Amino acid sequence: MKRNRSRYGGLKYSKLTGKRAKALMSLAVVVPAMAIPATASASTVLIGSGSSAAQPYMLALFTAYHKLHKGVTFRYNPDGGNAGVKDVQGGISQFAVQTAAPLPSQTHVTFTKFFKDALCIDVNSQNKLGNLSLAQVGGIYKQPPTYTTWSQLGSNLGGDSIATQGRNSAAGQFTFFQGVVLNGGAENSSTTQLTSDGLVKVAIEKNKDAIGYVGLANSGVKGEAKAKGEKALTINGVACSPANVKKESYPLWRYDWYVLPASSPNPAVLAFLNWARTSKAAGKVLSAAGAVPAFNK
Repeated sequence: MKRNRSRYGGLKYSKLTGKRAKALMSLAVVVPAMAIPATASASTVLIGSGSSAAQPYMLALFTAYHKLHKGVTFRYNPDGGNAGVKDVQGGISQFAVQTAAPLPSQTHVTFTKFFKDALCIDVNSQNKLGNLSLAQVGGIYKQPPTYTTWSQLGSNLGGDSIATQGRNSAAGQFTFFQGVVLNGGAENSSTTQLTSDGLVKVAIEKNKDAIGYVGLANSGVKGEAKAKGEKALTINGVACSPANVKKESYPLWRYDWYVLPASSPNPAVLAFLNWARTSKAAGKVLSAAGAVPAFNK
């Protein structure tokens, strides 16, 4: 698979104002944090948004950081990676997490590789299918689709129609999937576009004919308790697993990125992200949450 490589861009951070900021605050997940840099006050609130696929990892990092430095709190709105980038561009968020590589249109912000993750292709646990090629996944999702029933792919579900689940355009998951699986083409019009990674997981669990794409944290990775209603398919014969993501052998592995304003990023945010990206302690937190540390030594 061709790996995404991109350059950075940037914008000045401004204070939260207006109805959009109030909406962000009402939707946000509030988690106590840790470690207050010398430049931060005892009541520092760090405001982020972006990927719902990365939200489980971020909540774990927020909690661990709080145990080190009480006094910092986080507000994180899982509104989608692409939406999170726009939040940083507009001064709504101080940082964002994005699951897709930078695009030329995403200017006035900087992207930094954070940790490794993957886009897993999951089906309901009643589906006995075990493997698809990357081309077959594209054939299921493209417009018009090549495959519309499970019998075309050798599944035990026979002539049942394939129920494709996916994400809306606010999600980095959508951008990554469209670029890598659909080669930039359109997703089929029958796909249910959902607003979070967790909702895709639930949709797969509830419908035996469903197929969907989710991050590692919400995938039915074999042997995990969370896999009761769904399972991750192997793609090109390679399992979607942390071990294969670490080796970069799984076709849909990727980096998750953190996004900052190019001008005057918040020093307390920089301190947190530096700890989360590079410290050994944060690496253990990421691994326990299901992600794959890339820079934590």
